[in-house]
Amino acid sequence: MYQRALVGSTKALGPDHTSTLDTVHNFGILYRNQGKLKSAEEMYQRALVGKEKALGPDHTSTLDTVHNLGILYYDQGRLKEAEEMYQRALVGSEKALGPDHTSTLNIVHDFGILYSHQGKLKEAEEMYQRALEGFKKALGPYHNGTQQVMQRLNALSIVNLK
Repeated sequence: MYQRALVGSTKALGPDHTSTLDTVHNFGILYRNQGKLKSAEEMYQRALVGKEKALGPDHTSTLDTVHNLGILYYDQGRLKEAEEMYQRALVGSEKALGPDHTSTLNIVHDFGILYSHQGKLKEAEEMYQRALEGFKKALGPYHNGTQQVMQRLNALSIVNLK
């Protein structure tokens, strides 16, 4: 289905149209979910270059691709590159959407996961705490997203006790 959408969008609108680039981005998500990480990276990079050109580097759609590229790098164990992408996405999202927007908080949460994986437990705790407080305000204490952050924060507390 995505393949037909990409071919049709490219033919009708051109390869650099934002709708085409959104489809390319969605291919990146699909490939990542299928474990085709090299193909996912190619799609994300293609979408990122196009979105930076068409929308600018600070547009929320561009930042979404930056964030997803960071997640992909994390999945590949490329933690330094993941951190760079998360940092860019976080700064841009805070500026464009504000520090309490759920998209910003998702990036903060992902930073917590990254820092935890790197053994930077203090930084991870700070990020989880920030995400938790924001999600509680935005989504309520019983929302799945809030609960996930709470579980990660609790797991981190157990690790810190050992």
